[in-house]
Amino acid sequence: MKKSTTIIILLIIVLAFGGSMFYLYSKNAEDPVVYQTEEPSKQTIIKKTMATGSILPLEEVLIKPNISGVIEKIFVEGGDYVKSGDLLCTIKVVPNLSSLNDARNNINEAKINLDDQLRNLDRQKGLFTKGVISKVDLERAQLSYDQSKQSYAAANKRYDIVKTGTTSGFGNAANTQIRATVSGMVLEVPVEVGNQVIESNNFNEGTTIAAIADVDKMIFEGKVDESEVGKIKENLPLEITVGAIEDKVFDAVLDYIAPKGNEENGAIQFEIKGTLKKQDSVFIRAGLSANASIILARADSVLAVKEALVQFDVKTKKPFVEIATGDQEFERRDIELGISDGIHVQINSGIKEGDKIKVWNEVVPDELAENE
Repeated sequence: MKKSTTIIILLIIVLAFGGSMFYLYSKNAEDPVVYQTEEPSKQTIIKKTMATGSILPLEEVLIKPNISGVIEKIFVEGGDYVKSGDLLCTIKVVPNLSSLNDARNNINEAKINLDDQLRNLDRQKGLFTKGVISKVDLERAQLSYDQSKQSYAAANKRYDIVKTGTTSGFGNAANTQIRATVSGMVLEVPVEVGNQVIESNNFNEGTTIAAIADVDKMIFEGKVDESEVGKIKENLPLEITVGAIEDKVFDAVLDYIAPKGNEENGAIQFEIKGTLKKQDSVFIRAGLSANASIILARADSVLAVKEALVQFDVKTKKPFVEIATGDQEFERRDIELGISDGIHVQINSGIKEGDKIKVWNEVVPDELAENE
């Protein structure tokens, strides 16, 4: 019994010793951990936030008629350039029967009064010839007749205006001739010949005949999320990219941030506007969708490293990197960071060009990787 126990103990000792030796051999046989290094480089770092929107004219004027009727002729189309006063279209008036009847009655009343004043004038002339009345009474009769004559002519013109929208002597001032009020490009003509239009008045904004704008003055109008609006301010530069125009960036300046946000799809959005700098070589159509990069900060040709190389002290939370001092030997170097674009970060102090910075991730040798 004792002999068996002794043998078992000896076997356990031998196995333990053998296992220890195998473990030590395996550790010695492992390839050493190898860390790669990277050097800092000169970079232009741009910190920015994005906004989506569209390109719109700075000022868009809607042309509306001063009289109701039916479109008779249209002289322009979208894309045409017009000057202030150019004829856009003509309107055929469909007279209101009630107004037409009132205008006709006014003519009849004015004619009756004119005939009465003519008879009175003839009578006064006869009396003046006989010396019964003074010259003053005759002049009063003449004045009353002239006033009645003027009223009769005005009643006839009023009738013509109600019936046709214009009258003799008005020329370009006719309400049936719709003219441009500003110079610029015709963006759209939303009416066609035969369409009925409504005049612009206190109770109705009227039918839009045409939209005119100066396409040399365009703006970006978009929206930013409430989480980003606190980072931006007026006069910041914008870089506008238009989906329909490839490989082209348009410069702009942020000149408006809405003081109040609106809820859209559960998030608060703030409207922003930026004026585009004039582009002589590229025509930007109104209404194109666009994205704006709002430049929050910019650093040109500064020393920078990849953000992935920066470590942070567990206790102090201060940034540092590990600099190579020899073959796979590194020392900690505290650094001061500047702006970041999410990939590279500016280095204000702590390292210089040529320093080799340790890459955190271990590099597995090719042979070991193949075996795995």
